[in-house]
Parts: sequence; structure tokens; C-alpha cells
Amino acid sequence: MSDFIYCLNSSTIRPTPILEKIRIAGTTGYEAIELWHDDIDAYLKQGGTLSDIKKALDDQRLNVPTTIYLKGWFDTTGAEHQRELDECKRRMEQAVAVGAEYIISGPPAGKADFELGARNYRELLEIGLEIGVKPAMEFLGFVDELNTIDDALTIVQKAGHPAGTVVLDPFHIFRGGGAMEAISRLAADQIAISHFNDTPASPPRIEQHDKDRVMPGDGHLDLKRYLQLLKQTGYNRWLSLELFRQDLWSQNPESVARDGLERMRQIAEEF
Repeated sequence: MSDFIYCLNSSTIRPTPILEKIRIAGTTGYEAIELWHDDIDAYLKQGGTLSDIKKALDDQRLNVPTTIYLKGWFDTTGAEHQRELDECKRRMEQAVAVGAEYIISGPPAGKADFELGARNYRELLEIGLEIGVKPAMEFLGFVDELNTIDDALTIVQKAGHPAGTVVLDPFHIFRGGGAMEAISRLAADQIAISHFNDTPASPPRIEQHDKDRVMPGDGHLDLKRYLQLLKQTGYNRWLSLELFRQDLWSQNPESVARDGLERMRQIAEEF
């Protein structure tokens, strides 16, 4: 019996059409799926509707922890900021329509103005809560700044909003050079979701990117310790398999999803 809820981040089987991704997640045993807004937009452009997506999710009895993602909100001001917020609102409305609890909110690629970003994150939270979804602060290991748990937690704390949360991910923790033990500085209600993956020993940490992620258990990370730290916070919600591998995208998506779920279970349920 797992202490977590297993989720499929739909990037793991990226080329697959969105309704097929939903079917695969349901039939292979996941309880939840994370959806990307580019997939949603592609489906709508082809004549589909948000109601179609919600029905497919309901048919498979899948929850949607998050949709991915919001950008451009962190470090903009004035008219540019308003344009970015308008796009964020559009995506938030999609998130609500498909039943998402959170919407992942990414950091800038370069230097990060933490004071401005914190003010903008608070604003984003207020807008999201009015629409019906909670923006979650994501750190990315390969950006110049805001690449560790501590950085994301600083934004949440400076924003000073009780609904502030962070997104955890073993790959980003390793790639950003932060400490896995920093998970202990979080309370369970500060964690929106935990992505799950592993990283290889080569190439060197500083050269790794999304494409280098590997299946849980195929890399060198101490994922059991990662899960112990999560459990110690009291977090008991989603573990979401998130990979971006071309070799997996060329394989049978149902087999990839099933294998990924088994890998997560082997690690999460055997200690």
C-alpha cells in the first residue's frame, strides 16, 4: 500500500494525443494526470472542447493535480506584465475547466528579482484563487537563479500568502545543486505536487537538462531518502512521473506508462 497517489505527467508520453494520454493513464492504473496547456490548445485548435477533455478525465476517474504552465508573470511590469497576466488568466480558466487544483508557475530563465517576483506571485495567487485554481511556484535546476527548494520557498515566504506552494522534483533538486534535505524545511501544505524521476551520473550535473532524466531507479539519486523526507513533512499526495526522453516518446506509450508506474511502486512501496 502506497503512502502516495500515483500520477502521470503527460510529458512522459508527449507525442500521444491528449485524449489518448488520458485513456492510457486511466487504463494503466494511475489515479491522476498532469496536463500541459500546449496539448490542450492543440486539441481545441482541432475542434475539440474543454468539455471533451473533462469527460475523458471523468470516464477514467482521473484527478488533475496540476496543469502546466504559467510563464512571463515573474519578472515583468507595466503593459508587458498585463499582457502576460492575460495569458495566465486564459490558462487558469482552462485549468479550472478540466478540474485542476493547481497550475504550475515557472521562474525566469535568467536573473531573478526576488522582491518583484514575490509581489507578482502574491498577485498571481489572488487572481488564481478568484478564478478557482492555485498557482504553485516551481524552481528549475537549469535556470540562472531560482533553481533550488530554498529559492522557491523564499518567494513563497516573501509573497506572504497562505495559499503559496512549491513544486518538488528530484531532477531539479540535483541539477540546481541544492540539498535534498531542504525538503525538511517545508510543511506538507506548502507542497503542491512532487514530480518523480531519476538522473544519470553522466553527463556532469551542470550539463544536464530535461532530456537527461531517466526512469526512477535507473539513475544515481537516493530516491528512498527523497520519499522519506516527503513523508516526514506529512505529504501524502501525488507522485507524478515526469520525463522528457525522445527514446521513450518513440516507444509504445502504454508500455512506457505502465513501466513508469511499476518503477515508482517499487521504490515507494518497498521501504
